[in-house]
Amino acid sequence: MSQYALDERVMVSPRYMAGAGDRIADVLAPLVRLFGWQHRQDAATGRIEVDSPDGSLFVDFAPMQRYGMWCTVSHHEPYWQAAFSRQAPLEAVAAVTQALPQLLGDARHAERIPLTDQSLGQLAALHDWTVQDTVITSPDWNCQLIRTPEDAEDITWRVHHAFFEHEPLATVTRDVPDRLVGNFFTYLASTAPVERAVADVPIHTRYGHSDLMTPVRPASINPHTDHALAQINRAMRRR
Repeated sequence: MSQYALDERVMVSPRYMAGAGDRIADVLAPLVRLFGWQHRQDAATGRIEVDSPDGSLFVDFAPMQRYGMWCTVSHHEPYWQAAFSRQAPLEAVAAVTQALPQLLGDARHAERIPLTDQSLGQLAALHDWTVQDTVITSPDWNCQLIRTPEDAEDITWRVHHAFFEHEPLATVTRDVPDRLVGNFFTYLASTAPVERAVADVPIHTRYGHSDLMTPVRPASINPHTDHALAQINRAMRRR
């Protein structure tokens, strides 16, 4: 059994094992509040649509949808789309949506919302992921970025997870800017923990051995520091 109650909050790493989490507002609120993008919400379904001022970029978010892709980012002329499933960490999804204004030349808040200029290979090396041909694999082999030959189909990148075999965490079509893919990967692969309610953590993570969970509770040190120390202790025990 898990040592944590379902309503307890924990720090989880690696991020691709943590599930989506509950920080839904981070995905869309900055676009509306900081950049003035238009939005519409369907009260019956909870679906939210956000449009860029020039009408070229659209974000469609269906937070009440239980299966399939619940967030899509679409661009017209040229057409491209990035789609994210319910298991994709919202921190990684927000890293994509919050950077969209910069693609349109709106550099406001760029210092707070970084857009990576590193290649996927550089980012993989930074986070100890393995690059082999067209596949980038996490250290524990549970998560992979797989590139599809461009002449085979429109989707050029799929992010797969060993415990969600029937549905990728994300799909990216041709012409999606490399920097957006890099932003998603940066926040997906980061070893920094993310906060979750235990009930929101996938079952395989709660009872697995390749992830690390530490409690968020009043302590003399910051929960992130507490988690980092636990990461170091576990690494030392495995030597």
